[in-house]
Amino acid sequence: MVTQFGIKFAVHLITNHFGNLVAKVCENLFSHGSLTLDQLVRYSELTKDQVKNSLLVLVQHNCCQAFVSAPEDDDDDADRLRVRTQYLVLFDNIIHRLRFPKFLETVSRKLDEECVELLDGLLRDGRLTLKQMVDRASQGKENAVDTKVVREILSKLLTARLVERCPAPEPVVSTSFKETTTRKRGAKSAKIFEAPETLEQRVLEAAVPGNALRFSFTADMRSNVDGETNSDDDQITSVEENDAKEEEILWRANFEEFIRHIRHKALIENIRTQHDDGTATVLSAVLEATKTVEKKVKMENSVPLSLDTITAEVMKTDTGRTMTIDRIRASLSQLGCSQRMIVDDAYSIDLKKIIERAQNEEVESIVLKRYGRDAYRMFRLLSKDCCFHDTDQIAASTLVEKKEAPKLLYRLWKDNYLYMEKVIATGVKQTTILMWKVNKPLVWEHVLDEMYHAALNLSLRMAFEQEKDEELLNVPKDKLKEPGPLQKKYKRLLNVWLLLGSSLMKLDEALMLFHDF
Repeated sequence: MVTQFGIKFAVHLITNHFGNLVAKVCENLFSHGSLTLDQLVRYSELTKDQVKNSLLVLVQHNCCQAFVSAPEDDDDDADRLRVRTQYLVLFDNIIHRLRFPKFLETVSRKLDEECVELLDGLLRDGRLTLKQMVDRASQGKENAVDTKVVREILSKLLTARLVERCPAPEPVVSTSFKETTTRKRGAKSAKIFEAPETLEQRVLEAAVPGNALRFSFTADMRSNVDGETNSDDDQITSVEENDAKEEEILWRANFEEFIRHIRHKALIENIRTQHDDGTATVLSAVLEATKTVEKKVKMENSVPLSLDTITAEVMKTDTGRTMTIDRIRASLSQLGCSQRMIVDDAYSIDLKKIIERAQNEEVESIVLKRYGRDAYRMFRLLSKDCCFHDTDQIAASTLVEKKEAPKLLYRLWKDNYLYMEKVIATGVKQTTILMWKVNKPLVWEHVLDEMYHAALNLSLRMAFEQEKDEELLNVPKDKLKEPGPLQKKYKRLLNVWLLLGSSLMKLDEALMLFHDF
């Protein structure tokens, strides 16, 4: 779900990090979709070298993916021979740049400071080879860091799946989309239309290597199919060649795994707030045991586990060791593991329900702050019922005065928080009845767009404050420590940065709740 202000915010982040030229290329990719180099030159009105360099920057920092469009059946010989390399901008990866501090904090919590330093280099530079990592780690030190040391640190991050191989540079992808439908048995059965796969999903799926190679150091995964034995000299040569190849493999941070970690943390904290530490511990144990087999980030239900497996995982924690099996069963029940969700004595937790509850609470808190308690009660009623109610029904159910109810409902409708329909009732006298409903997909998209707008405003304000007091950044630190007007001005700038920065980080948590979770 990419909204209007989401695109503006993404372009603003690129402008801040890489300048106006790269941002202009990025903006054109957002406006026109995937484009070839010549098309980008025409749309952006930049020189070919400027566009090339901008694309190299975007690809280096994982904000753009090149792909080759596969020839179609109806293409003539000239079309089949022409170069089909196109460039696709990756919205999510651009927004993830805002979350680098969260990613570093995750590694600091899970691993050690050496891993944090290596990941910091990958986040700053986008993509690095092992040799480049060694060179970076050796900067400012008398003796060069041994390659084996850096390899071991990288190996830890690969084992945790927080770092991955870079995707294929130009995968071949078909750009034609065929409508796929499935039909149930029976002559009068209706067709079921599945959501079509987007071009971005297709390109990323084609570019990402398989898990065996994605998180592996081995440069050559091929095996000797004929079973022939190689001589010692051949083996030594192949090992040396393999080591040389390893040094040239490009690595990058695995954003998908970081978002999974952050999502799990949000799920656990949400349950801790709603229930207790015991229930949160059980959920944490289930997520920890199944994280390596999750097929995607937005898992609707956890991977089924037996009670014995869950109990064994729970007992690994201090809080879990105080829990009995009955307490664990009760916690699973609180997490929504009803009898219908228990198949072959395996428990599965409804994660989607936890996320939806958190989303509801977030939107309801916005309505409460912006429109007051009466509007909040009416919105909450409509959000829970998920059906149409007329004005009088809403007023009676929420104990809001009949005169005030239409005014508040109209305000919510005008700001795109409610959906309204007019129904003509015929009888002795024809009357128009206003029916109200919360259309969650539309409201959630509107709320997300407002959040991107707020994030853009916060980021612009931070840039304005920095530009306004830019001369303070050039003043020697000794002078800023001396009491006086300069020190007051500098302290004010630090306080403003702290307030705006923390507000942006808090807002980003809400953005992830609606877009990434």
